[in-house]
Parts: sequence; structure tokens; C-alpha cells
Amino acid sequence: MDNNHSQNKPDSHQEALIKAINTTMPFGKYAGFRLLELPEPYLVWFHKQGFPKGTLGEQLALIYEIKLNGLEGMLKPLLR
Repeated sequence: MDNNHSQNKPDSHQEALIKAINTTMPFGKYAGFRLLELPEPYLVWFHKQGFPKGTLGEQLALIYEIKLNGLEGMLKPLLR
């Protein structure tokens, strides 16, 4: 049984989550804000219009889901 592989997977998800919430919005009205700090209506607008392609779009979609499910407060201590 390869326990190493299954133990590494959650760590990589956790690292991706920490990176996403701490990524800085590179453009627009909220340029310079960390993604977790973006207002929910802005993320809802992106959800309706379509998230950008690539990593940023994936991160914005993740943050949208986090806020939609009320998990933002739980993640605020991970902001750097």
C-alpha cells in the first residue's frame, strides 16, 4: 500500500488553497486585493460573465465557491 501518495495529495490541495486565497488580483477595480478579500458581488459577476482562462480563473472560481458556502471566515487566518 502506497500511503505516501495519498498523504501528499491533501498537502498539495492545501498549498493550492493557501496560494489562491493569497494571490493578488492583477487587474480591474480590485487590483491589488488578495482574492479572498474580493467582495462577493464581484465574484458573482465573474461567475455570470465567465472566469478568465488559466490559473487565475481557477482560483477565482475557487474563491467564489468558498464565499458562496460561507467558508471565508474559516480561511482568513491563512492570509499572509
